Amino acid sequence: MLTDMPTSPHGTPATPAAAAPARRNHDDAPDTAELFARLAELEDGPERDAVRDELVTSWLPMAHRIAGRFRDRGESVEDLRQVAALGLVKAIDRFDPSRGAFESYAVPTITGEVKRHFRDRMWALRVPRRVQELRNRVRVARRELTQNPGSPEPTVADIAAHTGLSEEEVSAGMEALESFSTLSLDAELAAGDDGYSLADTLGATDASYDVVVDREAAKEGLRRLPERERAILYMRFFEDMTQSRIADRLGISQMHVSRLISRSCARVRDEVLGRRTGGTGPL
Repeated sequence: MLTDMPTSPHGTPATPAAAAPARRNHDDAPDTAELFARLAELEDGPERDAVRDELVTSWLPMAHRIAGRFRDRGESVEDLRQVAALGLVKAIDRFDPSRGAFESYAVPTITGEVKRHFRDRMWALRVPRRVQELRNRVRVARRELTQNPGSPEPTVADIAAHTGLSEEEVSAGMEALESFSTLSLDAELAAGDDGYSLADTLGATDASYDVVVDREAAKEGLRRLPERERAILYMRFFEDMTQSRIADRLGISQMHVSRLISRSCARVRDEVLGRRTGGTGPL
């Protein structure tokens, strides 16, 4: 079968475009197909480790390039390179040569590892993942809405309309924008020598709440005491009577009053503690 071949102005056949050698996207994407095929065939051992190390060395420049995209975000370049190298090792271990080019698999794997590093370790204040995602969407939306010169600062409603989020979600994301770093409790809130620090605005624990809790917990145990023992505790702790006066009023010895007070208090305390630990307590 005869086919027409395109010719050059001089009448010679032109070279088909398909015959041009394929070019890689980046200079740091080496041709390691044979090494990956060999790695897939080897069992665990020194030879496989050597091939794996060679692959890591070959692709490490690409990992460093990806790490460089995240510079100036509060983390040193050296630390970012280490995180990217870890992502590279994971990509090499998980890559299946039959699924396509390694670069297509490695780039999102390494990028995800670096992003995970920022998400999980770079926050001074631990923020739930959902809030972190809201923060990223709000940050991108603000950049898109203000990319034109002279654009006003977008409002919560503007960002909500742009992202499809609710205004409450936008507000949570905007608060998270300020949560990447923390403020010292010693930071002054007002200028001048008499300025207050952030710590001065924090409330203190009110011990009265513990008293209320203990009192409510003891009520049931007090109701179970015999009437005379309840009367003795009332005179001692509510009327502030001495043990000798209580003894005179009841016609018993002061030593007997002391024993009854100790026994009653111990019984109520044991019953309360027994309920708190799941036991029944003494009846």
